Amino acid sequence: MRFNVFKNTVLLFVLVLISCGMKKQDSSLNTNEKTPVTTTLKAEVQNPIQEVKSLIVGANQTEAYLPLLKGQRVGIVANQTSVLFNVLTDNASGNNYTHLVDSLVRLNIDVKKVFAPEHGFRGKADAGEVVKDGFDTKTGLPIVSLYGSNKKPSVAQLKDLDIVIFDIQDVGARFYTYISSLHYVMEACAEQNKTLIVLDRPNPNGHYIDGPILEEAHTSFVGMHPIPVVHGLTIGEYAQMINGENWLKNNVQCALKVITVKNYTRQMAYDLPIKPSPNLPNAQAINLYPSLCFFEGTNVSAGRGTDLQFQIYGSPFLSKTDYTFKPKPNEGAKYPKHENKVCNGYNLSDVKHQSTLNLSYLITAYKNTTNPSTFFVSNGFFTKLAGTKKLQQQIEAGWSEDKIKATWTSGLNDFMVKRKPYLLYK
Repeated sequence: MRFNVFKNTVLLFVLVLISCGMKKQDSSLNTNEKTPVTTTLKAEVQNPIQEVKSLIVGANQTEAYLPLLKGQRVGIVANQTSVLFNVLTDNASGNNYTHLVDSLVRLNIDVKKVFAPEHGFRGKADAGEVVKDGFDTKTGLPIVSLYGSNKKPSVAQLKDLDIVIFDIQDVGARFYTYISSLHYVMEACAEQNKTLIVLDRPNPNGHYIDGPILEEAHTSFVGMHPIPVVHGLTIGEYAQMINGENWLKNNVQCALKVITVKNYTRQMAYDLPIKPSPNLPNAQAINLYPSLCFFEGTNVSAGRGTDLQFQIYGSPFLSKTDYTFKPKPNEGAKYPKHENKVCNGYNLSDVKHQSTLNLSYLITAYKNTTNPSTFFVSNGFFTKLAGTKKLQQQIEAGWSEDKIKATWTSGLNDFMVKRKPYLLYK
């Protein structure tokens, strides 16, 4: 296949335009934007108008990285979102994209193996489910799991590689584990003198920064670095920050190259063409995820086991509301919380686009629970998600959203300054 087939490919995503007069997020933390708790619990925070442009993701910048792969032994960290658009159309499936692995194999790049993050290479595993090693049925390539007991590529797993490619669509939340996998891949590559190429993609929640800063005592796989819940960085920018802030073990430095997205600004409303994980099926779920994921550390369901994952919330322990649902096993939720039980709650599927981490849902649920002592799960998972014990304590003490968010301002200001050298986009 001739190399110029890949040049100047154009990725046309749907850009949702919603108008308002908000300032750019790089000049304002927007932590003063407060969303009052109403009877309908529907925030109406909107995005600024953006000019529609053709985005070209890093994977489609083949002229920038194919020459680096010639004659090299390549490993790829990938999942179902790792695709090239409008190139080598997969006629069998009818899709207007081809998986990065399939494309490189067709180009006779020496791909040795695939590393799979949480949810697996094809993105079918439940959240938290152990991803097993195996072989890709389409290409025959070995698949090495990076979720379960083996989160960091071993010396043996990298021994036969010269270059590793990282190409996974992130959603911009600290507890979304793809950035934790990025950390361990960078660390392993640095320790073993392997080059890492990050093929960048837009951050659908890149238009704002919000949440408490993670405290070191609460570091875990759902929060590895001292950043807010919503960090506003693309995965390429995040990789640069990991290097620049010396977050890797023993301060090792990864030989890193980021292939940037063309024609992208972080203020663009961005609708993902492929769901990044089984329980984030659409733009609404992705936008609400930073706010609703806190329910994973409570006895409240965030909609797993329904068709409105991360767009509804409720439990059998909430006072009766005007919306009910009953979780049942489905893709991505084999054993959903409160399976086959009626949950009283709220439907947020038509809430307008959020530009803030909304605590009103969490606060309202806590106030309406029939037994506050069992609201937060006993294993401390809520604290891991929050990155601090303070948030739970503040909610239990009856603090308002405004009062809680005021305690985040100093940390967010410091983070804004710290992240500035690593930004690749306006």
